[in-house]
Amino acid sequence: MISRRTFIKSSGIALAGFAAAPSFLVRTAMAQRQAGVQAGTDRPIVIALFQRGAADGISMVVPFGDPNYLNVRPQIAIRESLDLDGFFGLHPSLAPLKSIYDSGQLAVVHAVGSPDNTRSHFDAQDYMESGAPGNKSVGDGWLNRYMQTAAHAKASPFRAVAFSANMPRSLMGPAPAVAMTRIGDFGVRAGAASDTIEGAFEAMYGKVDRGPETFEAVKMLKSANPQQYVAENGAQYPSSAYGQALLQIAQLIKADVGLEVAFADIGGWDTHANQGNERGQLSNRLGEFANGLSALYHDLGDRVRNVVVLTMTEFGRAIRQNGSGGTDHGHASCLFAFGGPVKGGKVYGRWPGLAPEQLYEGRDLALTTDFRDVFSEVLTKHMGVASVAKVFPGFKPGSSLGII
Repeated sequence: MISRRTFIKSSGIALAGFAAAPSFLVRTAMAQRQAGVQAGTDRPIVIALFQRGAADGISMVVPFGDPNYLNVRPQIAIRESLDLDGFFGLHPSLAPLKSIYDSGQLAVVHAVGSPDNTRSHFDAQDYMESGAPGNKSVGDGWLNRYMQTAAHAKASPFRAVAFSANMPRSLMGPAPAVAMTRIGDFGVRAGAASDTIEGAFEAMYGKVDRGPETFEAVKMLKSANPQQYVAENGAQYPSSAYGQALLQIAQLIKADVGLEVAFADIGGWDTHANQGNERGQLSNRLGEFANGLSALYHDLGDRVRNVVVLTMTEFGRAIRQNGSGGTDHGHASCLFAFGGPVKGGKVYGRWPGLAPEQLYEGRDLALTTDFRDVFSEVLTKHMGVASVAKVFPGFKPGSSLGII
């Protein structure tokens, strides 16, 4: 008998709540077919992008106007940043994002992050993805709770998709979500070998009497035409897993399969040694990061009017460089938001300063904006959530930043 693990691995798909997976696919596919519902191009979409490893916000968006900046980073300071507002500048490797910023569709939030003081990657990522800093008892993720709060009967089976080998913490919970590594694997295996897939369902769950309805969901994915997709407007995605994840998110948006929430991540930000400045380890990572975002923005074209891309990282880096030419675990960092609904061309958040007495615990960029304030604004103003009380338990949002 084929195991759940073998089936999930071989089919290229992971489903939240394995035992309920077939019924959820049947239910949502039938609702789509019976109502003749397609997603439409005006459905609001949020794309969450996690920079895993704690990205150095001070080097991504450089506070060159702070008089203490060069003193604390004599070797790794960025001296040739791209001026944003006379005080902050983009790292030169983020140059592909500058035109989006200038067009008013990319915003920066600086000195943002989690109020919890952990310096553990595992705990900090868990807290950010659960949306509950310092609370290990919360079982589901903030994006899954959003879907629970905004549930609707005619939701697509591909309402929430993560391009990941495993379901990310952000999407874990009772609301159905899908994780896959490649659309092509899902479509080819499940579309061309439906007997094998149906047999696997039967092995795990018993006789499947409504197989045709179940595979309506697979047909929806095939409409993305994964084998012949061509990016538009000259967009060139990185060939890495990160770049291909963004490409496939664009595919799903254009295929109108009902995508509402997408998730992807990019690692490699833990720069304890040889971080570099305008060139080097961090610069290379930022180049891939920016090229992917720029490709997504241009590929989507006018569809970006209903899309908000929100980046995040678990915490920042220490202000002072260490003896290995790198930076250790810190506190606050920065994030980006871009898309049609974003009021860009501005760096948001109160700058705390880099003087010794202004640093958090005497070593890190101090936090002035809770990440949940940013996430809450995206959910309420863009995704239409009436209240985020159930999305972020125990949290009361502060005044709106005005990003959306």
